[in-house]
Amino acid sequence: MKQLIDYIPLIAFLIVYKMDERIVSIAGYDYTLGGIFSATEVLVTASILVYGGIFLKNGKLSRTHMFLLFAVVIFCSFTLIFRDEAILKWKAPVVNWIFAAVFIGSEYLNKENMTQLMLGHIVKLPDANWRRLNFAWAGAFLFLGCTNLFVAFTFHDYWVDFKVFGSMAILLLFSVGQMFYLWPYLEEQEKENLEKEKGELPADPDNDPGKA
Repeated sequence: MKQLIDYIPLIAFLIVYKMDERIVSIAGYDYTLGGIFSATEVLVTASILVYGGIFLKNGKLSRTHMFLLFAVVIFCSFTLIFRDEAILKWKAPVVNWIFAAVFIGSEYLNKENMTQLMLGHIVKLPDANWRRLNFAWAGAFLFLGCTNLFVAFTFHDYWVDFKVFGSMAILLLFSVGQMFYLWPYLEEQEKENLEKEKGELPADPDNDPGKA
């Protein structure tokens, strides 16, 4: 659910981008709705509203949310100032490459890498497996960034659709693959937890063989 909330501004961006340009009156002012620049303004507004709502509810924003909001404001602002949609096309690649760099950097700068920090409370893995999974996440974001860049500058008519749904599908497929990778360890951990629980349960006095 939390991940879906992050896609609300992108979906709003897609809807407005697909609309034919039209003049609408808002509080007595005429506004051109539809097209890339109107959609860019909606993306900024929706991002501020969504992340502002999260801040009001939780009293803070995660580093990821702060980074995403900052990236939206920066890339959208330059897109609107220079009236050049090519600037906005670089947002998704750059953001994904930065995420990839964070995952790689965490492997060498932290005691626990980024993947272990995210999933360590759910499952226990050997250090080598955490390392492989962490580099896999870095590779996924690197691939996602390159794919977004290729589609944006090669298939102009589809880059917004891919930015919203293609990116979501790639990350979903990777997450499913990750679950298959983690499943044997989750099963083993579940068995260990059950054995511990059985060992901690008091003996049933009615079934005590020493009681006669």
